[in-house]
Amino acid sequence: QVEKRRRNVQGEKVCAAATNKVLTMQPCDPSSAFFGFMGVTSALVFANLGAAYGTAKSGVGIASMGVMRPDMIMKSIIPVVMAGGVGIYGLL
Repeated sequence: QVEKRRRNVQGEKVCAAATNKVLTMQPCDPSSAFFGFMGVTSALVFANLGAAYGTAKSGVGIASMGVMRPDMIMKSIIPVVMAGGVGIYGLL
């Protein structure tokens, strides 16, 4: 009976110590959230800038292909699709 009571008291002390530690934890530094969101923003911006640049360069290639070899226009659409895929992958 006494041994059971002693184990119960020790368990309560451990539980109280753990609860006290959780309640006294300090929150994260506000700058950590800022730099995290800036990283996400820069990843999105650069991924979509790259996709836009690839689409523009491919569009110029399609325009010149339409003048020089009109029969190959459908093959030259593939880089535009790939550039769009890079943009979507950047969003993920």
